Amino acid sequence: MRSFTFVRLQDVPGEIKRRKIFWKLNYKNMAWNPEKYDQFKNERYLPAFDLMGHIQVKPGMKVIDLGCGTGELTKFLAEKLDGSTVTGIDNSKEMLAKAMPASNLSFELSTIENELGKPGKWDVIFANAALQWVEHHETLLPQIISKLNKGGQLAVQMPSQTENVLNKLLLEVAGEDYFAAVLNNWKRESPVLSMDEYAQLLFEHDATSMTIYQKVYPIIANDHGNLFDFISGSSLLPYMERFPGDVKEEFVKVFRERIKLHFPKMPAIYAFKRMLIYATF
Repeated sequence: MRSFTFVRLQDVPGEIKRRKIFWKLNYKNMAWNPEKYDQFKNERYLPAFDLMGHIQVKPGMKVIDLGCGTGELTKFLAEKLDGSTVTGIDNSKEMLAKAMPASNLSFELSTIENELGKPGKWDVIFANAALQWVEHHETLLPQIISKLNKGGQLAVQMPSQTENVLNKLLLEVAGEDYFAAVLNNWKRESPVLSMDEYAQLLFEHDATSMTIYQKVYPIIANDHGNLFDFISGSSLLPYMERFPGDVKEEFVKVFRERIKLHFPKMPAIYAFKRMLIYATF
């Protein structure tokens, strides 16, 4: 019998937890700024602990963390799954240089796409705030599922980029005539699908149970700079890499102004939405 839980939790505030956590995830060749990203480490990492909470602990599992960054979260995962073998993969040498292997924990330099092309299967595939940087989820998710052993567990967390206000404002500014011309009408559209689409994909690929929900992890901004800093550490990066210096400055100026227009009153709450997916097979 298959068991499915499919809920939408937009109004549930993030549980306040304080952990010693560090910067996560460098994807492809983007020039990530660890200091900028680390300003919001608690807000970014709380969803990972929620995601880990779904994983069933079983002895002797083979586990992989796709897009492990510095490996700090992978370390927590290995501690939770004591007795299992855990591997973290990331494409950034700089991030992996900070990773700390342990008796049941190792790290490898690899992209998500390359890793999925290798032989071998896993009992748990964990991907926290990583898959939103990989395109074509209609084919990506089935490929990931194919790498699970029978009885395997899939745990994925991604920001709901198409619904989050700052992402919408970013696309809006990038689509304006001047910037669109410089970008040759390029935009970094989110590959993240709807909860319904992920549920359908999981169902079609024989999930025996699934839990899919969206949760708000609120960010309290004391000023507009807080909001700009939050997105500048992630979704803004692909645009900054494509603009020449003078255009980059103008884009940042316009984007900052757009944030001020949307959040006229400070302090403000930014209801940052994330999607969590857990399924067994």
